[in-house]
Amino acid sequence: MHGLPDRTYAVYLGLDVGKDTHHATALDTSGKRLHDKALPQDEARLRALYEQLSTVGPVLVVVDQPASIGALPVAVARAAGVDVAYLPGLAMRRIADLHPGAAKTDARDAFVIADAARTMPHTLRRVDMNDDALADLEVIVGFDDDLAGEVTRVTNRLHGLLTQIHPALERALGPRLHHKAVLELLARFGGPEGLRTAGRRRLTSVAKPRAPRSYERIIDAIMAALDEQAVTVPGTRAAELVIPKLATQLAGLLEQRATVAAQVEEILDAHPLSQVLTSMPGVGVRTAARILLEVGDGTAFPTPGHLAAYAGLAPVTRRSGSSIRGEHPSRSGNKNLKRAFFLSAFAALHDPTSRAYYDRKRAQGKKHNAALICLARRRCDVIYAMLRDGTLYQAPATAAA
Repeated sequence: MHGLPDRTYAVYLGLDVGKDTHHATALDTSGKRLHDKALPQDEARLRALYEQLSTVGPVLVVVDQPASIGALPVAVARAAGVDVAYLPGLAMRRIADLHPGAAKTDARDAFVIADAARTMPHTLRRVDMNDDALADLEVIVGFDDDLAGEVTRVTNRLHGLLTQIHPALERALGPRLHHKAVLELLARFGGPEGLRTAGRRRLTSVAKPRAPRSYERIIDAIMAALDEQAVTVPGTRAAELVIPKLATQLAGLLEQRATVAAQVEEILDAHPLSQVLTSMPGVGVRTAARILLEVGDGTAFPTPGHLAAYAGLAPVTRRSGSSIRGEHPSRSGNKNLKRAFFLSAFAALHDPTSRAYYDRKRAQGKKHNAALICLARRRCDVIYAMLRDGTLYQAPATAAA
């Protein structure tokens, strides 16, 4: 198994982890069950089971989640000197289809995990040894993901309200909705009625300190939009009450995300591969953090193709008999990692090498998203090499971007 010590195990312990109780199934090399019981989420009980099984021989503990509710079993195993790995969810679902029975139970899942470790060790992934930095990163990035979801929800709500009561105002402010000046204007004065009542002078006094270079364009766009609609749409009065609250909420969420980004950067700086990843055009702090969380140092993947397949970037050929219907983007893989590669490819379009490759794909007839996927796949190979060698991104003369 790539990434784990090259040793033979006498016991394969599969843990289907749970919030309060795990299910533990231990198999020997012949597949005989040595243990098959519920296991409380408790350090003493975990340690006792590991020590008991260690009397048979070297133990490999395999979990289906190495973080969150699976963090304690992993930490106790490490403290007890027991090797740990995890079985990714996609691989587990596919392997489970090979076992008889359709029931979805903790006991069956634990057996599938243990049996996969025993018979298909290549499906396992190493639990990264850089625990402290990655565990902290997992918590902070998870919180940032939650904040991002809330930002999207509140932003969409604001767009919807403005479109409902005053489409012209939404067209004027929609592209600038995350700007501090725009949010402060909406928080203080509300919707079209409040902005119209405030007048240009008051709007300018609020916007100018928060947008010294663009406040005039913002105010001109607002005033022009207000002149486009004289009729008052039903629901406007209620919207005038709700819009300030949504704007205040959105401003707070964006401020929290900025604070979290600084915290992510601070934690990321402690990881030896952070500078490697962020040296590549289009890979920012959040993208680098996501790649580290999902890929680690890359040693779990024998080739760039394995990493691309794991990320869902490898094209899939549709074939039936002698009929080949061409290659299509994969719908499987790690969605978080695929999104990180996709967004970093989009952000890299300012880079001349990446842009040239993207333009070539567009010239071949590919649509925007398809061309970005091709670029993300190409960049995946480069990132794999950078992680493998621990080297910074190099110019196109010595490395393909």
